Amino acid sequence: MSTKVLSGKDLRKIGFPEGRVIGVIVATLDRFYKNKSKTFKLDLMKDLYEHPDKYEKDEVLGRVVYELRNKTEKKEMIELNPSRLEYKTYGGQDIEEGAKNQMEIAMKLPVTLAGALMPDAHQGYGLPIGGVLATENAVIPYGVGVDIGCKMCLTLYDLPVAHLEQKKSELKRILQDNTRFGSAVFKKPEDDSVLEREEFSTIKIVKHLKDRACSQIGSSGSGNHFVEFGTAEILTENEFNVLPGKYLAVLSHSGSRGLGAEIARYYTKLAMDKCKLPSDAKHLAWLDLNTEEGQEYWLAMNLAGDYASACHHQIHKRISKALGQRHLAMVENHHNFAWKEKLGGGKEVIVHRKGATPAGKGVFGIIPGSMTAPGFIVKGKGNKDSINSASHGAGRLMSRSKAKQNITHKDLRQILEKYGVELMGGDLDEAPMAYKDIQKVMDYQKELVEVIGIFNPKIVRMCGGRE
Repeated sequence: MSTKVLSGKDLRKIGFPEGRVIGVIVATLDRFYKNKSKTFKLDLMKDLYEHPDKYEKDEVLGRVVYELRNKTEKKEMIELNPSRLEYKTYGGQDIEEGAKNQMEIAMKLPVTLAGALMPDAHQGYGLPIGGVLATENAVIPYGVGVDIGCKMCLTLYDLPVAHLEQKKSELKRILQDNTRFGSAVFKKPEDDSVLEREEFSTIKIVKHLKDRACSQIGSSGSGNHFVEFGTAEILTENEFNVLPGKYLAVLSHSGSRGLGAEIARYYTKLAMDKCKLPSDAKHLAWLDLNTEEGQEYWLAMNLAGDYASACHHQIHKRISKALGQRHLAMVENHHNFAWKEKLGGGKEVIVHRKGATPAGKGVFGIIPGSMTAPGFIVKGKGNKDSINSASHGAGRLMSRSKAKQNITHKDLRQILEKYGVELMGGDLDEAPMAYKDIQKVMDYQKELVEVIGIFNPKIVRMCGGRE
């Protein structure tokens, strides 16, 4: 052991209690005081232990003071507020009771400031999918979701839409060669600057995930994730300078792969250990952004979001190269993430959008339908009641298990033929009938977004078979 390193024994001699506070001190000293002598560190910790008030507002050591004061105390149950805050629901008549009940609980959290429920909402863990929640200086890992940074990405090409029929075999081959789903990855993944981020060396949980992130970059998850060719009709003049008309387009949907899933799993458990809530609210456990854990999660979450974006960019780059075309425009948005934003009055809040699209004034996004239903290129109207948000899709009408029980392969084939859609991979749990009517969902949110374009899928690639 280095002569500069303080051991747990050294810290216990000072008086620090056994437990996480010692680990926090060791990590803090190693990160911020690495080159200081052991004597300096001992004197500093003795002074902090005897006079914690001196350090509670210190940017670095304030975290140690917080742990010292809180980790030794028995964690008592945090009670929910007796009544919930009011919130706006869009298309409530088509939202299942389970999702509404989850939102009711979320609106009773002592850290909650505002909320909204989108028209595609359905039940999830903690915050419902389609739930938007603004909190005060607190981030809820399950309010972000397991697939951190799950997002949409659309590229438009100056190619005739007739290619979708005339060159169908070639386009199918392009999708087959340039996409990977589920456990399938590229034998030689492309490098990316996101893999050089310092978080991979400074955050303990993330250190162990770099190899996995390197191997999975540029690939997509399973479930409802896809890459597809289709037609995009631009309806209005727009800020990305694409003239109204019809274009060949590529739309992808995926997230941060194993990297995001492991970050979500680790910090959700940590939040639940630190933040004891009643059983019906336990998945809404939060991390205070004034703590080391809260700051760590925030950094890791943003890394996962940037990684998800890099995956999409690699997919579209490969497809552009195969098409021999540069894209005219790209539109993308997260829909499982948390942002620092301002509410009315200028107060900064943490806005969780779990299965919800950012729709601030002038903000572009994609709201997909299903493999046979149109998706929509939208521009946000900045509606304060929705906390500048909109739906992230049509929303599920059936659970995955119910879809597999009630839909047959014949049903799926018939609806694909009806809409002229070619499906590569996929399964019954992603059949169009398992989703709500996207047109109704869009009608419910006319005050939230302006539709500037419509995307119709024609060749859909999803996880399937050995993947």
